Amino acid sequence: MHYGQAAFMLSAVEASHFPADEGCEVAFVGRSNSGKSSAINALTSRRALARISKTPGRTQQINFFSLDEQLRLVDLPGYGFAKVPLRVKQHWQRLIESYLQYRSSLQGLVVVVDVRRALSDLDRQILAWCRVSAIPAHVLLTKADKLSRNAACAALHQVQAAMNDNAVSGDALPVESAQLFSATKKHGVDELRDRLDQWLGQKKKEKKSPS
Repeated sequence: MHYGQAAFMLSAVEASHFPADEGCEVAFVGRSNSGKSSAINALTSRRALARISKTPGRTQQINFFSLDEQLRLVDLPGYGFAKVPLRVKQHWQRLIESYLQYRSSLQGLVVVVDVRRALSDLDRQILAWCRVSAIPAHVLLTKADKLSRNAACAALHQVQAAMNDNAVSGDALPVESAQLFSATKKHGVDELRDRLDQWLGQKKKEKKSPS
């Protein structure tokens, strides 16, 4: 995939504003200030493709970016501690739920988590939804450069152990994985691209194969 060709398509504040539900897309979701926008910018080698706000939770829309005519990246609003009215938070929640529940072109979800924080209840809810909906999930542990290598690896193993615990209960994902990532140092960019290539590239091949 040529991630460097990513271009902004549109911002949606209502489900009716989403682009046509065709082709394939991968969405990024995570707590406010988890480093989601920075991860998208590092993935695409673009400094300002996804806006990075100094105030966590300011992104109020779902932002769509095109890779080509059929492939897209999607930036979902951050959840968590945004200082906004309750009605605004409720609107964001409904918007995200509408996208996740009804978007048939969604091929995988990147759950962005600050490596210095444990999985939040909302992170776990998103992963649980992925299992129920059979949507592949990839946990991106960002800001890995903020920890020593040993501490970062320990955090990764902790997340992987939590995933394995869920797998034992019988609701494992068809594809569920995790990795360390640093947008600042560009560590883990190739691994993230490989994961997205699997989701988007394989689906593209399936669409081209004869019926």
